[in-house]
Amino acid sequence: MELTQLKKKLDEAKYIYDDTLATVLAVALELGRPLLIEGAAGVGKTEIAKVMAQALDRDLVRLQCYEGLDESKALYEWNYQKQLLSIQVNMGSQDTDTLTKSLFGDEYLLERPLLKSIRSEKPVVLLIDEIDKADEEFEAFLLELLSEMQVTIPEVGTIRAKTVPFVVLTSNRTRPLSEALRRRCAYLYIQYPDLEKELAILRAKLPHVDDRLCAQVALAVQKLRKSESVLKKPSIAETLDWAAALDALGVRELTPDALRRTAGFVLKNSEDLAAAEVLKPEKPEHACHCGGDCGGHCHD
Repeated sequence: MELTQLKKKLDEAKYIYDDTLATVLAVALELGRPLLIEGAAGVGKTEIAKVMAQALDRDLVRLQCYEGLDESKALYEWNYQKQLLSIQVNMGSQDTDTLTKSLFGDEYLLERPLLKSIRSEKPVVLLIDEIDKADEEFEAFLLELLSEMQVTIPEVGTIRAKTVPFVVLTSNRTRPLSEALRRRCAYLYIQYPDLEKELAILRAKLPHVDDRLCAQVALAVQKLRKSESVLKKPSIAETLDWAAALDALGVRELTPDALRRTAGFVLKNSEDLAAAEVLKPEKPEHACHCGGDCGGHCHD
């Protein structure tokens, strides 16, 4: 897919992007290279994979990583119950070698996300989410898939991809990733959006919400992220949740009372709720309808 065509698809999905992001996506897709996306939690790394699946009209296959993840959960597993039943049924009618070989065919193979993605008849988007939460052994296990687009199952042999998935790996940088993995991937680093981009996201995703309120919410979230007293920085999704909650209450201006009643949509622990004090509306410095809290983005 050409860059201009991809940008059009991203626009149709109401995804806010810059030229660097669109270029990296287009080139990685063209070259068939996996894409490693790093950044803080909540900056929108996972959303990129979802949007690409929508833009390419592909299914999204997701593997959520965690400590202790292994091949049986990520690649394949044998249907042991079905194998035992087959042994009981065929024990008297087949010799041992023939029966043993028959137990490791496709009908007994349970596909997990990695195997499913490369055996799909149509290309998919494969999301390997939060790879930094998995063990280093699992990271090493992925190298064959990322470099050769194939996997090896001891009882079956090497299985090569029928179609090449667009692979997106995300990392919150909770631990360093190996150089071997990084070499196999294109790379993208995502930061929290600035005020202008956050406001553009709110307008694109919540077009029915009052523009003045969107500006106030965007400015408030920017303050929260910059505050050292906030432990868990609000994600883009929480920004959208907060604006939607305020709109559902019929709020048109972010007052101290509205903030107190809805802070749980943007701050997710008791310590951070106390930090909401930094968001008290400032005294108006100009004749802006929103009380000066819009950062100059009021459009009334």
